[in-house]
Amino acid sequence: MLTKRIIPCLDVKNGRVVKGTSFVKLRDAGDPVELARMYYEQGADELVFLDITASPEERNIMTDIVEKISEVVFMPLTVGGGLRSVEDIQHMLRAGADKVSLNTAAVLHPELIKNASDKFGSQCIVVAIDARRIKTTELKWEVYIYSGQKQTGLDALAWAKKVVESGAGEILLTSMNADGHKTGYDIELIRLISRSVNVPVIASGGAGDMKDLYSALTAGEADAVLAASIFHYGIYSIKEVKKYLTDKGIPIRA
Repeated sequence: MLTKRIIPCLDVKNGRVVKGTSFVKLRDAGDPVELARMYYEQGADELVFLDITASPEERNIMTDIVEKISEVVFMPLTVGGGLRSVEDIQHMLRAGADKVSLNTAAVLHPELIKNASDKFGSQCIVVAIDARRIKTTELKWEVYIYSGQKQTGLDALAWAKKVVESGAGEILLTSMNADGHKTGYDIELIRLISRSVNVPVIASGGAGDMKDLYSALTAGEADAVLAASIFHYGIYSIKEVKKYLTDKGIPIRA
């Protein structure tokens, strides 16, 4: 059985790690380089770095911070925010990223997914899907872009299938409804997408305690869990989470 991954997330704004609730009400969580170093030392399996204002502000990602992080951590690093072209992706990979995360650009220019996958390999192309539950008689979620600021009209399930067909090697799936609320992941959303695509799905948005991570990996059938608040503010350490999940029978990397 493939091992499950524990992934801290660094949402960065103005050079600082921040954390909000449903993508708003951001508060400071620390220095990205120091947090990255701490998570590496604690045994995180991977790290995700997202420059959350790069796309809305239509600017390039903070390359200097990515370079500094890559110098102090020796684990897979996924970087996203403001990547709009194959050249941008190549630049970020040269700066130290192992994988890149595409969201807004993937929606606006879907051909970028295939072009990037063809050039760099699908294993390093992650498509991030920020989904908000739609109030309807059916279970449906709509895709948002520009860090959750703009609706797209895209159905999250249909979009997930399309990005995988286009060459995405992984999906980073965030529930906007659950994000930052610490009440648990959107299990129905995670399970729906996980069962519908043949690439790994990273569950994101809503972790409040270790039981939530366990539920996302079991009931949600996710391949990895991403969390921020519970790690940034010292509620749990990576080691505590790994021990808990191992004791519950989840295959976890040492």
